[in-house]
Amino acid sequence: MRRNSEVYFSNHRNNNSRSAKIWPGFRKNGRIALRIIFLTLASIPFIFPFWWMFTSAFKGMNEIMGPLSLLPKTWKYQNFFDIFTNFPFARQCFNSIYIAILVTIGTLVVSSLAGYGFARIKFRGNSALFLMLLSAMMMPIEVTIIPNFFLFKSLGLTNTHIPLIILPILGSNGVFAVFMMRQFFLDIPKELEEAGFLDGLSRWGVFRRIALPLARPALGAVATISFLFTWNSFLEPLIFIDNVELYTIPVALTSFTDSYGIPLINLKLAAATISVLPILLVYLLAQKQIQKTMAFSGIK
Repeated sequence: MRRNSEVYFSNHRNNNSRSAKIWPGFRKNGRIALRIIFLTLASIPFIFPFWWMFTSAFKGMNEIMGPLSLLPKTWKYQNFFDIFTNFPFARQCFNSIYIAILVTIGTLVVSSLAGYGFARIKFRGNSALFLMLLSAMMMPIEVTIIPNFFLFKSLGLTNTHIPLIILPILGSNGVFAVFMMRQFFLDIPKELEEAGFLDGLSRWGVFRRIALPLARPALGAVATISFLFTWNSFLEPLIFIDNVELYTIPVALTSFTDSYGIPLINLKLAAATISVLPILLVYLLAQKQIQKTMAFSGIK
């Protein structure tokens, strides 16, 4: 009897130890499952508009205006061919691409030089000038768009892409880029610059060989934000451009109408689907750079 009781209690202790090991793992996996379910439900309001836009790009007008459906009854790939054959959408895509690239390059050059100057070069009125520069970020673009229009009109530059390239570089987008670069350059140790000066480098040499290579994460973030800002810009092309072939994609989306002026929603959605793809690709490739720079610059 004594031996049987010892065997019973030892088996009971083993079962308790096993359950003690299994229960924490079960609780941990349960919490993970609940988080996944919660995040999935929370993402539906953000994912659904994109899903509806993508699927509706393959629908006809009657189906889009009819009852809501998650998938098209008949997949009409002709919508994507019509926006290129019946409208100058290929030229408009090219306009958006090359303008966004030029603005991105110009913003990188100006913001890196200005940000380094404000961060590392001490001169009289540095802080006051930087505060004046930051005040441009508080000025809505709707306030400055009319004076800028008359300025470029007096120079004969309306209905050209020049205002669409200059204004983002020197406007609020460029100021924000200068702010990001300045915050990043402030974190560079002074000892690196002093070592460069001891090695015989000039101020330009220190900037080009020491500061600029270290600022690659910040430059990647600035390039991504500038590209997305220019790609989505709507007001400036609407004000400065009259020729349909010079439109960028955001303004071109408003021009998909029939001969009676009725909006062709299926073609609008097809063009919008194409216009979103580069944005998603750029952000997915550079999201780590953006997050890393936000953390380094202290504005996350």
